[in-house]
Amino acid sequence: MKTTGDGMLVEFASVIDAVCCAVEVQHGMVKRNAKVPQEKRIEFRVGINLGDIIIDGKDIFGDGVNVAARLESIAEPGEIFVSRQVYDQIEGKLALRFRKLGLRYLKNIVKQVEVFAVDGVGGSDDAQQPTQEIKYCRTVDGVRLAYAISGSGPILVKTANWLNHLEYDWESLVWGHVFRGLSREHKLIRYDARGNGMSDWDVDELSLDAWVKDLETVVNAAGVERFPLLGISQGAAISVAYAVRHPERVSHLVLYGGFAVGIKKRGPAARERVNALITLARVGWGAHHPSFRQIFTGLFIPGATHEQQDRFNEMQRRTASAEGAARNMVVVTDFDITDLLDEVNMPTLVIHVRGDLIVPFEVGRELAAGIRGARFVAFEGQNHLFLEHEPAFLKPPQGRWFQRFG
Repeated sequence: MKTTGDGMLVEFASVIDAVCCAVEVQHGMVKRNAKVPQEKRIEFRVGINLGDIIIDGKDIFGDGVNVAARLESIAEPGEIFVSRQVYDQIEGKLALRFRKLGLRYLKNIVKQVEVFAVDGVGGSDDAQQPTQEIKYCRTVDGVRLAYAISGSGPILVKTANWLNHLEYDWESLVWGHVFRGLSREHKLIRYDARGNGMSDWDVDELSLDAWVKDLETVVNAAGVERFPLLGISQGAAISVAYAVRHPERVSHLVLYGGFAVGIKKRGPAARERVNALITLARVGWGAHHPSFRQIFTGLFIPGATHEQQDRFNEMQRRTASAEGAARNMVVVTDFDITDLLDEVNMPTLVIHVRGDLIVPFEVGRELAAGIRGARFVAFEGQNHLFLEHEPAFLKPPQGRWFQRFG
């Protein structure tokens, strides 16, 4: 129908023809780009929708067009995203594999759209998808820790935080997009801390010092000497403590959704709220009915889809015991690393979501203000953990907010 700068709008009489054309184009671009340097490659994103259109001279409009355009905007370079309407028409008719991406909110589209990705195109074949290898090591006090290595390229180490599970996170609708995205351009090393995930749950000590020693154990076992360190949520405080203790090993710090002072030390009202949440964790965390855990989910990811919330509810139950969750909250909410901030001497990027309900925006700004020369970046949204459909993930492209800083 028309070209749009660096893109084009094409109408097909057959949805099968549309998908076949898109696949052929993406396969052709893979061959074209094979010997082209990364910075000179042309890579297409494709969105396909089946729907009514409005014809206006030599142009077309309407939701049928708008949904296709929005699908294109959330696809990654080299990928093809299709709507449920397209998937229903071609399922079983073409020798293609699809990944179900769930319901998504698309810009200026009132209803959520169920999205599928076409696998095996644009260099996104399974053989080229990042995979992870899980290994184990043991701390000096005998705690068994699980850690994972994925991807290739420059090393990036992620500090463990609460609600981690190496296997579930990799496939999770809450974490998976972040870890797979980072693994496409880095050798990512991450682990489950003591009391959590695939590491030992029944441990004698939970403390900031113990978690820092867990990080020491993992990076030594992985054999990495100097690396950038990514700390998310409570992992930010652990990352700062490790960086101050081992400045020769940390090249950069990236702190997302972090804090220097725990909730209990932010005033009487905050202390009362967190004590109530700790009681709820002890009472209902491990129950099969998710009503208690839904309270935590509503705070962590209020903008999530129902499917994402259900997965997060289940992830909580599988990640830690009720007593372990309560013990973790008792320790973390009492953190105070304020006196360490001035000792951080490596380039630091602090990222925080403006509407974060778990760690208020001002707390993130205070963390950045305490570190000399730290760069502070604000993401729009409410979710403590940014989800795949959010601008925080899509702009800049996944995995590259770290690379741009580094």
